[in-house]
Amino acid sequence: MTAKPLSILWFRQDLRLSDNPALNAAVAAGSVLPIYILDDVNAGNWAMGAASRTWLHHSLESLNRALDGRLRIFRGDAREVVSRLAASLPVESVFWNRCYEPWRIKRDAQIKSDLLDRGIDTRSFNASLLWEPWSVSKNDGTPYRVFTPFYQKGCLSLPTPRQPLAPPKHIDWHTSAVDGSLSIEDLELLPTASWHQSLCQHWQIGEAAAAQKFETFWQATLIDYKRGRDFPALDATSRLSPHLHFGEISPHQLWHQIDIASLQDRSDGPAHFLREIAWREFSYHLLYHFPELPEQNFNRKFDRFEWLDEPVGLQAWREGRTGFPIVDAGMRELWQTGYMHNRVRMIVASFLIKNMLVHWRIGENWFWDCLVDADLASNAASWQWCAGSGADAAPYFRIFNPVLQSEKFDPEGEYLLRYCPELSGLPARYRHKPWQASEELLQASNIKLGEDYPLPMLDLKTTRERALERFKALA
Repeated sequence: MTAKPLSILWFRQDLRLSDNPALNAAVAAGSVLPIYILDDVNAGNWAMGAASRTWLHHSLESLNRALDGRLRIFRGDAREVVSRLAASLPVESVFWNRCYEPWRIKRDAQIKSDLLDRGIDTRSFNASLLWEPWSVSKNDGTPYRVFTPFYQKGCLSLPTPRQPLAPPKHIDWHTSAVDGSLSIEDLELLPTASWHQSLCQHWQIGEAAAAQKFETFWQATLIDYKRGRDFPALDATSRLSPHLHFGEISPHQLWHQIDIASLQDRSDGPAHFLREIAWREFSYHLLYHFPELPEQNFNRKFDRFEWLDEPVGLQAWREGRTGFPIVDAGMRELWQTGYMHNRVRMIVASFLIKNMLVHWRIGENWFWDCLVDADLASNAASWQWCAGSGADAAPYFRIFNPVLQSEKFDPEGEYLLRYCPELSGLPARYRHKPWQASEELLQASNIKLGEDYPLPMLDLKTTRERALERFKALA
């Protein structure tokens, strides 16, 4: 019997079997060798942070189980790894799904060129975006810089995103040993501390878990999504962002299921969720066309902004000890769960950038290390949005008041108490601003400010005025 042609299937941010175009193409081509490469060499400063590495470890384990242990693991410069495999095995084709980070685009182009020079068929596919970044443009051919026209005039004027692909019914796997292959444990993705164990208590990881989470959201939560998504105490968001980032579920699967729901449901929850998916697309659109986005101000006049160096205050912000409960609850949620509610993300970012006058890149880097859904496009675009320096950004003079935000979106302090339980003895109105409680009430609640809970580290009014003065100096 003649052996089938050997194809390499390179898993990246597509750790699933359903709706995986590269997998389907590899199966159609012949025998399949599935690989994963941890490439910190080319990633450089954008190598995954600790929380993302924890998620990746468990996602790879889940994928490997689905592959019956056939996933081959490698570590190092992906260009060298792929070249070595192509030289040592009778590889006739290599397939992967595209990634859009600038460093990956550059590396993948080099790898594709190397393989084509060897006469190896090399193809890449779109598995993680509804619309390719280069396919959406204004009438003059330039990229969009504002979300609403990007979505309404750009995306929605294009053909409907493709339907999700079913997983292959039969796969002819390459079963021979492969030199240099490692175990998932050899990648040493898990932190040495027990932090990752605490992190994983809050998540189910892998393709099956992503599908179940989406089904629960679609059935029970989507109808009230537009209203409920702003209230951090409610279970009103999908929490699918890490699953999307690692490709345990695809946006095509979400889009077509939600689009059906929007046609059958008179509420505006489905339509609003589709817009949120499109915001993710917009972030990738920006990153593709403006690859300096994670490191440089999109609005270059902010290059002249006078930031402060506040190491003590920065540490208090990171640890959730600012004295402002909604900020502290958010930062503690981040550390304990690897996640933070989106409304709270905006609040803590505004506090760092505008009240503390700390550069947005400092916050971006902390989120990069601590978020399980750390995504270069979304993280950079969101921090620049909050800073006022980004595309379609919130005006710099829009400064979130953490007390008013807390009172409006967590009126009873339910979210606050999950992560700041030391405030539980206070009546709801004082949970948002414990420094306004009387000494008698604080004593009755067994709270000594400055010991049991921090005093406010700054004055909101004074720091707001300071930020506005520095912004005016840029004009």
